[in-house]
Amino acid sequence: MLDWLLSGERVRSRVLALLLLAVLAGLILAPFVFTGTRSLAVAARIAVFIVLAASYDLLLGYTGIVSFAHAVFFGMGAYGVAIALKNIGPGWAAVFIGGAAGIGCAVVVSFLVGLLSLRVRDIFFAMITLAVASFFLILASQLNTLTGGEDGLTFRVPEWLSPAFRLAEGRVLGVALDGKLITYYLILAAALALFWVLMRVVNSPFGRVLQAIRENDFRAEALGYRVVVYRSIASCISAGTAAASGILMALWLRYTGPDAVLSFDIMIDVLLMLVIGGMGTMYGAVLGAVVLVMAQSYLQDVMRMASEATAAVPLLSAALHPDRWLLWLGAGFVLSVYLFPNGIVGTLRRGRP
Repeated sequence: MLDWLLSGERVRSRVLALLLLAVLAGLILAPFVFTGTRSLAVAARIAVFIVLAASYDLLLGYTGIVSFAHAVFFGMGAYGVAIALKNIGPGWAAVFIGGAAGIGCAVVVSFLVGLLSLRVRDIFFAMITLAVASFFLILASQLNTLTGGEDGLTFRVPEWLSPAFRLAEGRVLGVALDGKLITYYLILAAALALFWVLMRVVNSPFGRVLQAIRENDFRAEALGYRVVVYRSIASCISAGTAAASGILMALWLRYTGPDAVLSFDIMIDVLLMLVIGGMGTMYGAVLGAVVLVMAQSYLQDVMRMASEATAAVPLLSAALHPDRWLLWLGAGFVLSVYLFPNGIVGTLRRGRP
């Protein structure tokens, strides 16, 4: 049944199927199971980054395109809806106009980059996309009147999405039915829909051609497939989906800024998610996003408790000090690559448990 729900993509591992179902159940029940605004923010971030990582996997894992400009499209979606809400007002019309503008800009820029650069191979194309990413980061920082510059934009959202909104008085299972809850489920529903669309794409004949291009683009060209055309279409789909995830992030944060939606750190995070989860499989984006976002959000707290528990061993307690969480995060990443060279999904599928 899980295969059918995910558009024919075979899971091929009972453990993987259980993990995916656990992630889905956790995201759906997060407001009721995990109390506090922080846990809800972590769940929303996981939902957004699942879509962002999956959209990048369409490029890197399925088509073999190495791009460093993916965070640009994420930022375009976020800035599009932010600028519209700031200038038009907190209404649904502004959300749709700004969102459509952001997605449209992302698709157009991706198409233009494709026309100029997709005939360039390997590292040369990656360097061009890195230059594009740097250009848009600087542009967003300098256009103070439009983007708010380094300070970014803070804006109001439609009334139903405002934290002050109450759908009903009282609580349900201890959870207030407010705008924050509505925003979370809106983000989750949109993320599930976008992920399903990407699954449909990669499991279609078009997706099979992309995988053939990834394996041997010369052979695919010899078979009659216009490699540049397929790569350009894949880039546009990927960019549009990334922009859509940026819209979701902006609605959740009610803020956009260069560091929040255009930072190169976002690109690094997405790459790490795919390496941890497994490239060339949409499931890898799911598990990679969960692992990395959870580690970034809670590793420091876990280390604080471990450091306090080992206070009798000064050297160990110092090594587990929460200020060193990035060191342990890096060590965990290296260990995960060693233990799961094909990512979590690839390893589970090879073991076929």
